[in-house]
Amino acid sequence: MLLARGVSVPASAGWTRLHAARMATAAAAASRGKESGGGGGGRLAGKVAIVTASTDGIGYSIAERLGREGAQVMISSRKADNVEHALGRLRAQGLVVSGTVCHVGKAEHRSQLIAKTIKEFGGIDILVSNAAVNPFAGDILDSTEEVWDKILDINVKCMFMITKEVVPHMKTRGGGSVVLVASIAGYQPFSELGPYNVSKTALLGLTKTLAPRLAPMNIRINCLAPGIIKTRFSSFLWENKDMLGEFVKHIPMGRIGEPEECAGTVAFLCSEDSAYMTGETLVVAGGCPSRL
Repeated sequence: MLLARGVSVPASAGWTRLHAARMATAAAAASRGKESGGGGGGRLAGKVAIVTASTDGIGYSIAERLGREGAQVMISSRKADNVEHALGRLRAQGLVVSGTVCHVGKAEHRSQLIAKTIKEFGGIDILVSNAAVNPFAGDILDSTEEVWDKILDINVKCMFMITKEVVPHMKTRGGGSVVLVASIAGYQPFSELGPYNVSKTALLGLTKTLAPRLAPMNIRINCLAPGIIKTRFSSFLWENKDMLGEFVKHIPMGRIGEPEECAGTVAFLCSEDSAYMTGETLVVAGGCPSRL
């Protein structure tokens, strides 16, 4: 029986171990939810989630959705004012959230994020790694070494590093779920965003590479590839009506997406509803082609 690509165990033993681990994790989560009173009901009750870059756009919508589904959520941003503003909005809905400043490119910030989550909520079950940068637009042949270093550092290396850093904490909880946020640009590159496109394609490979390594620990890792979503990060693509019109021509659903339309997919990937999924990328892009 194959648990994940390249990992095999006898069918009966493998199934028994994984099933027992999932049942124990679910029971522990339910118990923690009752004890803490936090997060309320829902399919993520008792779970603890970290969502990076989560004070606006897709990250905020994901944090909000996970909280509504019962998780206790740690949000983060590079700016303290953004964190406080987002916390106010989320707490006004009765959600159990906390937050901290975190620049994912700084190891000490990642460590503080993880430590604060464990101190306040008792552990980590879910990581949604959403932070990304794109300091360049133009002809890829005009991109500099500095641009490549920055994009690959934040968009790829730091995605791996924070995943590596939460794994021991998920393992102590009996398992967990990691979601990396990539982009439709990983499949269908935007002509002016060469280095960014490459970084997002790399995340598809990182997801596939980590899945068999994490599976024996009952940790699943999957990837979200949003299309053009109406966020501040992508505003240069949709604020120009002529440019937007050209993009929409290539979207079968005839419109760009909203951040909330990504959040439900991530909640699914973080829940037991996707318990037999790992190493996969789900595309939320209005029907845009998504094949390498």
